[in-house]
Amino acid sequence: MKKKWRVLLLVGLFVLIAGGVLASIKISERGVVTVQTGKVLPTDLTAIVTASGEIKPRNYINIGAAQGPAPITAIYVKEGDHVKKGQVLATLANVQPAADLRAQQANLSAALADSAASEAAVKSADDNVAVSQAQVEHDRADLEQKKVDLKRSQELFDSKLIAPQDFEAKKALYDLAVATLDASQKKVSQAISQRAQYAAQLGSTQKKVAQAQAQVARFQNVLSQFQAVAPLDGVVTNLPVRVGETVVPGIQSSTASTIMTIADMSVITAEVNVDETDIVSVKMDQSADVTVDAIPDRTFKGRVIEIGDTAIVRSTGVAASQSTTSSQEAKDFKVVVALDIPENLVRPGLSCTAKIVTATRSHTLAIPIQALTIRQRGQLTPPNRRRQTATDPAAQKVAKEELQGVFVINNGKAEFQQVKTGITGATEVEVVSGLKDGDQIVTGSYEVIRTLRNDAKVKVDNKAPAVQTSTANG
Repeated sequence: MKKKWRVLLLVGLFVLIAGGVLASIKISERGVVTVQTGKVLPTDLTAIVTASGEIKPRNYINIGAAQGPAPITAIYVKEGDHVKKGQVLATLANVQPAADLRAQQANLSAALADSAASEAAVKSADDNVAVSQAQVEHDRADLEQKKVDLKRSQELFDSKLIAPQDFEAKKALYDLAVATLDASQKKVSQAISQRAQYAAQLGSTQKKVAQAQAQVARFQNVLSQFQAVAPLDGVVTNLPVRVGETVVPGIQSSTASTIMTIADMSVITAEVNVDETDIVSVKMDQSADVTVDAIPDRTFKGRVIEIGDTAIVRSTGVAASQSTTSSQEAKDFKVVVALDIPENLVRPGLSCTAKIVTATRSHTLAIPIQALTIRQRGQLTPPNRRRQTATDPAAQKVAKEELQGVFVINNGKAEFQQVKTGITGATEVEVVSGLKDGDQIVTGSYEVIRTLRNDAKVKVDNKAPAVQTSTANG
C-alpha cells in the first residue's frame, strides 16, 4: 500500500513540474510572433517588362482606289502571292479615262502636224530671205557697173565724142539699175517680215504642242490611277475584294476603299502595348524574348526599334488625345520589337507576348519582393516619444512620413531597416543601400509582414507548410 502511494506521489510531482515548465514556456512566448526568414545574398538580377500584342510586318501599305467609284474589272494576284514593285495588281473600269486619253493624243498629233508645217514655212522664209539678199548684192554690183559706164559716157559726151542718144541710153540704164536695187532691198525687207510672221506662228504651234503634251500626260496619269500597282516588293497579306465589286476612293478605314494590303515581310516585328507604368524603363535597342501563341515552345530573339510617344486608351485602342472617355482609364504605349524570325514561319496578326529586358545586374544584393513593406516614421518610434510629439503639428507631419524597408532579425527581435531599392526582377528586388550580405530578414508570411511591429519578439519557423490532402469517398 505504501509503495502504491509512493508511485502516486511521484506521478503527481512529475505532473506539477511539467505543468510549471509548460506554463513558463507559454509565459515566455507571450507576444512572440512566428516568422519566416531568409538571408540577403548576392545574385544575378534581370528586370523584365512583359507586354502582349501581335505580329506585324515593319512596312505594309493598304492599296486603295485613287479614282472612282469604279467596279473592279480584273485582279491579277491572290492572297499570299509575292509581288514586285511596279507590278500591276488589279484594274478598275476605265472606259471614260481611256477615251479622254485617246482624244488628247489626237489633239497632240494635230498640234505636232501644225508645228511641222510652221517649221517648214520658217525654213522656206529663210531661203527666200537668202535669195532676196543675194539679188540685192547682184543688183548693187550691177548699179556700180552702170555708174562707171555713165561716168565714161558723160566724159565722152562732154568731149563731143558720142551722140546724145547714146549718152541718154547709158543714163537710162543707170536709172534702171538704181530702181532695180531699191526694189530688191524692199523684197529683202518683205521676206524678213514674212519670216518673222512664220516664226511667230511656229512659236504658237510649239506652245500648243506643249499644252497638248501636258494634257496627254495628265490623262495618262488619270488612266494609270485606275490600276492598282505594287508600291514595294512584298507579299499580298489581305485581299478583301472580288472582281465586280465597286471601290470608293478617299474613305479612310473603310472596306470599300481598300483593294489589298502589301507587306514587306523582310523585317517582321512584334507590335506590343506596354503599360504606362513600365514604359519609362523601355529604351531603344533593348533585347527581348518573344513568344507567338501559334508557335508554342519556341522563343524568338528581338530588339526594340520603336517606342511610341502617344498614350493609347486600353479600352478603345485610340490615342488618348483623341479619346472622349475619361482620362483616368488605363493607358498603354506602342513598342515595336524587330524579330529574328524566318519570313515563312509567321503571318501578320498572330498574337504574341514580348519580354523586354530593361536592366540587368550581376552579383548584386537582392531580397524577395514580398519582404518589402511600408511603415510610417511615427510607427517606428517608442510609445513614450509618440505621446511627447502628439501635440506638435510639425512632429505629426514627420511622423506620417512613409518609409520603405524590411524587418531584420537581431537578437530575437524584428528591427525595421529602411532600404533603397534598384531594379525589380520576377520575384526579387535589388537592394542599393540599407542591408549587407548575410543579413537575416523577415520574408513571410504576408499577414505577418503587414502587421509586424518594430522591435517585436519573433520566432523563426522556416519549415515548409504541411500539404493538406483530401481522400475521395469511393
